[in-house]
Amino acid sequence: MAVINALVYVLGNLHFLVIGVAAGIIVGAIPGLSGSTGIILMLPFLIYIDPPSALIMMSGLFCGSMFGGSIASILVSTPGTPSAAATVLDGYPLAKKGQAGKAMGTALVASTMGGIFSALCLIFLAPQLAKIALKFGPSEYFALMIFGLTVMASVSSSSLTKGLLSGFMGLLLSMVGLNPTLGTERFTFGVTRLLTGFSMMPVLIGLFAISEVLTQLELFNEGKLVQLSKKHKIGAIMPTWKEMKGLWKVIFSSSVVGTIIGIIPATGGAIASFMAYNEAKRFSKEPESFGKGTLAGIAAPEAANNATTGGAMIPLLTLGIPGDVVTSVMLGALMIIGVQPGPLLFSQSPQIVTDLFVGFMLAQFLMLALGYLSIRASNLILKVPLGVLYPVILCLCLLGAYSLGNSVYDVGLAFVFGIVGYFMKKYGFSAPSVILGLILGPIAEQELGKALIISHGDWTVLVRSPLSLVFYIFAILSVIYSLGGFKKKKKTA
Repeated sequence: MAVINALVYVLGNLHFLVIGVAAGIIVGAIPGLSGSTGIILMLPFLIYIDPPSALIMMSGLFCGSMFGGSIASILVSTPGTPSAAATVLDGYPLAKKGQAGKAMGTALVASTMGGIFSALCLIFLAPQLAKIALKFGPSEYFALMIFGLTVMASVSSSSLTKGLLSGFMGLLLSMVGLNPTLGTERFTFGVTRLLTGFSMMPVLIGLFAISEVLTQLELFNEGKLVQLSKKHKIGAIMPTWKEMKGLWKVIFSSSVVGTIIGIIPATGGAIASFMAYNEAKRFSKEPESFGKGTLAGIAAPEAANNATTGGAMIPLLTLGIPGDVVTSVMLGALMIIGVQPGPLLFSQSPQIVTDLFVGFMLAQFLMLALGYLSIRASNLILKVPLGVLYPVILCLCLLGAYSLGNSVYDVGLAFVFGIVGYFMKKYGFSAPSVILGLILGPIAEQELGKALIISHGDWTVLVRSPLSLVFYIFAILSVIYSLGGFKKKKKTA
């Protein structure tokens, strides 16, 4: 009966869910903005509607922003959100082959299926899955990050050495600022701005977006650049049944990875998407096709990053612990509108929880419909003359960099990393490896510091936990596999 009441309520307030999902797709598609930004912008309006509707609208925006990031990633090689950074690796090469529609359609289907999987986990397994997160201490987090860092070799398609050097560059950049354990300055060289380190979005925008604009300008000057509307086509949108049969295993396994990563606090879609991409490449029959425009390379990260939405909601609702940046903002928004997440929410306000479950599931199907319309509308982007398109892309990138902290410094940072990214592309270095090091490095260092403080400097604490040992074993296997893959590629060459 409660489910029927919730369905009636959600359908009666469907316009809130539509607004949330549509806003999420738009916000996600604009480089520099993300789900957390969307919720902050929406917050002044949320206080005027009832709590269940506000919660449904925020969850719809959360899901929509995950898919929205893939649109810019595929069309203009610009990740709309950090979670879509892995989608660039195969999405943009596929778009250059004239199959942008197929790439975005695959991203849409994978995102929807990943969201449905995580929604089912949220509905049926929330209390049980939340217990897994409680077993993760600092040593387990550190082991997980070490496993994640081994992915940097896999996302480099040209050279293992260049991939590792790029990853170490990301780790070095992550060390700029204050030591998270001791609070001492590192590599700031007396520059006050560097005390906070390098913000993720300006670096991401610079390495992927601005570097691509500079690359296209070089081609334009050499007379090698073809009008985008002639070279790129939207083409067929939805993948065929035969293609879906070949992708369902990748989507399912990536959804599992995304949900588990989402449950673990302080992780998020960026980590899940790279891990899912790595595993899809590892178990693929054609690993050499990854990075050149394969549908599996799009389906894996997109299923994983949208699966983190339901996973991240589990500790938020059951324990009051946010799973990622978006749910951290959502936690503050919930408190403002008078909803206190935690174990008592299920006993004191069960109808709100049921309304959320039904709304979250409907949001996935609504995202499928609105996402299809957004793909159709994206055809207009490809018809824009090059002289207009790239300046607009550059303006959006700079606006995204500025909007993060309302700072011209972030704009300058994006430009600097744009130039760095241009030369990295030119000489075969891996931008995704830099991003991976920049994301995972601070988390690994912080958790290592916590573990050593708790154990009074005893390093054996890092290998005492069975969970930690499992992640270390996975990390060793990942390195061995990557080395074997590059040796095989070298021998074939």
